[in-house]
Amino acid sequence: MASASSSTAVQLGRMRVLKQGLTNQPSTKLGPVVYWMFRDQRIRDNWALIHAVDQANKLDVPVAVVFNLFDHFLGAKARQLGFMLRGLQQLHRELEQTLHIPFFLFQGEAVDTIPNFVKECGASLLVTDFSPLRQVRGWKEEISKKGSDSVSIHEVDAHNIVPVWVTSDKLEDYARTIRPKINNRLPEYMIEFPTLKPQVKKWDTSNRSIDWEKLIEHVTSEGDDVPEVEWCKPGETVVLEILKDFSKNRVMNYSADRNNPTKPTAVSGLSPYLHFGQISAQRCALEARKYHKVYQQGVDKFLDELVVWRELADNFCYYEPHYDSFLGASDWGRATLLDHAFDKRERIYTLEQLENAQTTDPLWNASQLEIVHHGKMHGYMRMYWAKKILEWTSSPQEAVEIAVYLNDKYSIDGRDPNGYAGIMWSICGVHDNGFQERPVYGKIRSMTYAGCARKFDVDAYMRSVKKIVRAVKKQKGEILVNS
Repeated sequence: MASASSSTAVQLGRMRVLKQGLTNQPSTKLGPVVYWMFRDQRIRDNWALIHAVDQANKLDVPVAVVFNLFDHFLGAKARQLGFMLRGLQQLHRELEQTLHIPFFLFQGEAVDTIPNFVKECGASLLVTDFSPLRQVRGWKEEISKKGSDSVSIHEVDAHNIVPVWVTSDKLEDYARTIRPKINNRLPEYMIEFPTLKPQVKKWDTSNRSIDWEKLIEHVTSEGDDVPEVEWCKPGETVVLEILKDFSKNRVMNYSADRNNPTKPTAVSGLSPYLHFGQISAQRCALEARKYHKVYQQGVDKFLDELVVWRELADNFCYYEPHYDSFLGASDWGRATLLDHAFDKRERIYTLEQLENAQTTDPLWNASQLEIVHHGKMHGYMRMYWAKKILEWTSSPQEAVEIAVYLNDKYSIDGRDPNGYAGIMWSICGVHDNGFQERPVYGKIRSMTYAGCARKFDVDAYMRSVKKIVRAVKKQKGEILVNS
């Protein structure tokens, strides 16, 4: 009898066996392959889907894609869930109409819905994509225990260009330590994707329907305290056009202008799509690399951010269980912050004051208003924003908690390794070096209003945010007072 992992269309290092099903009973009829889609919500350039279809064809069994919508996942609101579900609605239509692969949507806890479906359909193989977040890893462990011994479980890293477990077997301290490890593996892993082959055996037809409009209306009305944003349209087709425009027309300015909040078009705008897996980072890298000879400096910097720093964030969350709390600080960062834990703070703000942008710093207020109303904060401002939270709270522990809460609640790409690593870099010195010691910060790198003013036109940035807030409030029909 054929083994589910005997050969694969993806590099062996990209896939790992979480559980090997028992296949020593010749009389056992092989069941279908089920791909539990979670982090990589796309059809194109999806190594997990490629692997699932390939294995189904080798076993001569049908394949299905399933997605589990959690009742609550790390505080996601209408802003994040609406974007995700509208993308999945498009994926569902294309998956069934073009590839004739069925798509099943479940609601509840994955540790119940996924094993139940696997058992119900008699699956022989469950394929999952990879996430370093501890909640997701915990679900997979539980599902492995609950599932039948005859079912194999394969995990495919379809998110990183070089799989996280291939790059390094330990927590990396700096970008400079992980960079050569990634670069040495890029010739092997940064390759063009194979064509997704049609499935050999079709799933039995059944009366399946998903009332997407009703579901989206329900989910977005429940989380409408953080409403959807109009500027960010979901879907694979939309993001491919954004990528092509950036690579062809904007990457040339990336190196010089990416840290200037008054030049938002210098950055790619891809992060919401990368977060929800509506585009592959590998596709982004391959597309940008086409322009390397013309825009070498911009492409090199973009690839370093996209590949090295992004995959460093996955390494951090994978090997550091406390990636979203002060406990996950680097040793030197924790020590220096504790040394200054009782330093007098010039000001202390409550969570409510911070959330409502009620500080005496107009630049910080603008950054908070940007994330609240726009759903995204410029990357440079996010560093300043997080560092000021350290300065204005009673402890570094509280600072991390508040920064994570606000980022996950309002950012369309919250609850992401990049966000956690960025907050820990800003507040706890993770992946950074020590600087001259100063009150509250200790040796953590500090940022100031004056420093920002030397780097970019802060007044222009604040005006741009004010314009965004006015537009959002006008759209919502709110009365504008003193604005």
